[in-house]
Amino acid sequence: MLSAKQIRSGFIDFFKDRGHKFVPSSPIVPVGDETLLFANAGMNQFKDIFLGLVSPGHPRAVNSQKCLRVSGKHNDLEEVGKDTYHHTFFEMLGNWSFGDYFKAEAIKWAWELLTDVWGIEPDRLWATVFAGDETDGMPRDDEAADLWTKVTPIPGERVLAFGRKDNFWEMGEIGPCGPCSEIHIDLGPDRCDMRDVPAHRCGVNAGCARYIELWNLVFIQFNRQPGGRLLPLSAKHVDTGAGLERIVAVLQNRSSNYDTDLFMPIIDGVSDITGRRYTAALGNPTDNAFRVIADHVRSLTFAITDGASPSNEGRGYVIRRILRRASRFGRELGMREPFIYRLVSVVADCLGDAFGEIRERADYVSAVIEAEETGFGRTLDRGIEIFSLAAKRAAKAPEKTITGDDAFQLYDTYGFPLDLTQLMAAERGLKVDTAKFDELMDAQRRRARAAQKTDSVMAGLADTELPVTEDVHKYHGDSCDARILGWIDSEGFKQSGRLDPGVEAALVLDRTCFYAEAGGQVGDCGLIEADGANFIVESTSKVANCVIHQGKLAEGSLAVGRQVRAEVSKDRNAIKKNHTATHLLQWALQQVLGKSVAQQGSFVGPDYLRFDFTYPKAPTVEQLREVERLVRERIDADLPVTWTVMPRDEAQKLGAMALFGEKYGDEVRVVCIGAGAPEQIDSAFSREFCGGTHVDRLGSIGGLKIIKEESVSAGVRRITALTGSALSAYFEKLSDTVDTLSAMLKVSSDALADRVGRLLDENKRLAKELRTAARASGADVMTEARELLARCERIGSCRLVAGRVSTTSAEQAREAIDMLKKKAQSAAVVLAFEDGGKVTLLAGVTDDLVKKGLKAGDIVRQIAPLVDGGGGGRPQMAQAGGKNPAGIDEAVARAAEFIKEKLNKA
Repeated sequence: MLSAKQIRSGFIDFFKDRGHKFVPSSPIVPVGDETLLFANAGMNQFKDIFLGLVSPGHPRAVNSQKCLRVSGKHNDLEEVGKDTYHHTFFEMLGNWSFGDYFKAEAIKWAWELLTDVWGIEPDRLWATVFAGDETDGMPRDDEAADLWTKVTPIPGERVLAFGRKDNFWEMGEIGPCGPCSEIHIDLGPDRCDMRDVPAHRCGVNAGCARYIELWNLVFIQFNRQPGGRLLPLSAKHVDTGAGLERIVAVLQNRSSNYDTDLFMPIIDGVSDITGRRYTAALGNPTDNAFRVIADHVRSLTFAITDGASPSNEGRGYVIRRILRRASRFGRELGMREPFIYRLVSVVADCLGDAFGEIRERADYVSAVIEAEETGFGRTLDRGIEIFSLAAKRAAKAPEKTITGDDAFQLYDTYGFPLDLTQLMAAERGLKVDTAKFDELMDAQRRRARAAQKTDSVMAGLADTELPVTEDVHKYHGDSCDARILGWIDSEGFKQSGRLDPGVEAALVLDRTCFYAEAGGQVGDCGLIEADGANFIVESTSKVANCVIHQGKLAEGSLAVGRQVRAEVSKDRNAIKKNHTATHLLQWALQQVLGKSVAQQGSFVGPDYLRFDFTYPKAPTVEQLREVERLVRERIDADLPVTWTVMPRDEAQKLGAMALFGEKYGDEVRVVCIGAGAPEQIDSAFSREFCGGTHVDRLGSIGGLKIIKEESVSAGVRRITALTGSALSAYFEKLSDTVDTLSAMLKVSSDALADRVGRLLDENKRLAKELRTAARASGADVMTEARELLARCERIGSCRLVAGRVSTTSAEQAREAIDMLKKKAQSAAVVLAFEDGGKVTLLAGVTDDLVKKGLKAGDIVRQIAPLVDGGGGGRPQMAQAGGKNPAGIDEAVARAAEFIKEKLNKA
């Protein structure tokens, strides 16, 4: 039996033998394509080739692409775990032709690999072709249908035609697309999972698990425009995709993808951690949980490795949802503590040979997941509390229905899938308003689509090959002579006509000294001028290999062919200093915090620099000071900064660092600090892949000061720092502040710290006196507390004291609770008060009741949402704050109900 590793390499070798070049998978987090949240198909990295923006370096390619389908049109998230073949993360085996071979070869080779090489019985295979679409004016793909019976032995009755939904492939709402031909396999009648559905008949695309798609052959001929119009591409391409997981299941004769060697080691790991056994049954909550967790930890491992981090926006929000979903399914296996992070090493062992990056970053990924799991453990418990409140409201309503707003809040804020809310509601005899939920979901999707960038320039440039700009001058000077080749506006690339004053456009020159935004460094600003004409460049970017200078013609007119002078603004010098400083910063951080520190991103502008890096906790003040000292030490030494271009493999062998997830060609530019000459690269203390602009010597940076260090997300820290003139201005401002304070306090700057220290001590003394005075006035609260005790309710030998008291301090209220607990000996106490529009809730529980399962922290978490707040604490004493005083009475009443429920169960 072939292993998954052998199947993957066998696919690649088959096509390499037929003239295809192996191209490594692109990162799962797309680089330079904001229209995609995640790579969802093998063709993503070849998009510019299909659009005609760049020429392919090789006419045929093959690879195994890391893919994630969890949002938008391609979204399998909710199906995972319910069946044997849906996944969020998967590998897409693919072969491509860029204007080379077309349908005949693609069909012939796919059949040959499946039947002759892998030995799949031909009688089990079916083919589908595009049936045409009237809306798009597309005819049936008779060419593909005829080729199936011509170049393979498949009979015509097993070549079926289907519509746009099944046999017209599109990457997204816009972009390359075309008709496709799919290969399906008949797994046998016993695999049908719809036998109980009346009138169901097994068949290709009939909805049951008997027939599944193995391979999709896409014939890319069109580009979908904003608005839906299809335009023919200048060259025809082939893009095929075969899900590795399904292929492996078939070749290993497994009834489920999860039973293969791609998943079973992970499932075994889940079993070892949880102590539960996996039986591979469908419809079983325990086995469903195993499958969900095994799938989701693969997605998390690859996505976080490639640069995604859990957050509340964009890609980060999707990753957070996946992690929370896996964590919630962990509850099905009895896991209430973080555990998913322990599976990362198992994933790395399974797939690390093919994708070495997940091995290299396994420790970092584990740290990120563990931190997120720990936080969500609290969120999940809170979500269950919110559900209980929503269910209580629904039980009182005539419709006995949980509102769509509540269901959406549980889904959106607490990660509760709708089916979980429905299941929990059914257990209480309640329904869920799914129509309102769907309405809110649709609104969210519309917001998400609106938030995704669609590059209007790119859309206007479809199927246009722009000229290559010679931009090496950016490394040698701040000005150069050039010639106008054209300009870009919303209508596309124009190579004739005249550009008039006031018009916004993007100039295209034959050469430039402007740096196009990339690698965290901002694009240059400046001026492009000719006699009587001034074009103000506001930003510089790159489309394929063409540098575009975006801005506005301030005066005069310009025409194609005109000679101009391009001059970069003086900001360039400040940007150079900040960019070289980021290299120094990364080196110093690794010296102080360890080699596991890796760059996660950066911003290099003229005013400041920002550097994101992996580290599981906040560096100490002493560590940051040491980082600054090391950087300043190198700057003071005025060491040289040089660069060289070399083969990527050679640079990696020399230890040059690359920004993970960035695109690099076969040759790379390496920036070296400390080497006397480019050929002395091995003597440099800092070596990084970098296409940015840098100073020639470190002394010109002038110094570096870290002005802020903060958390960006779990496992990722951010440093903001200043250099050059911005640093001088910062120190000047600090000096002014010191002078002002010295004058105010009438002390010298040397004595300022001591004077402020004495003022703080005096402030503490006065605050203590105020607390003593407040304690004397707290007699009223004590009196009210005794009155509540006198008329409180008894539950057996226990006293239930719950009420609202006059405005006081939290400390006074705690003292009152301690007094009540002592007097009652066995008591549950809840006090609430308002102060300036803010609410304070406190709960106290005696030890005997804590042993019975009643905890003060649980009480305040139950009632805090009623005053729009939150809180927690120890089992014996807890506190919450809120901002809705109108909810105090309801909160107190709910506290009494909760306490009774708990004690009656005990």
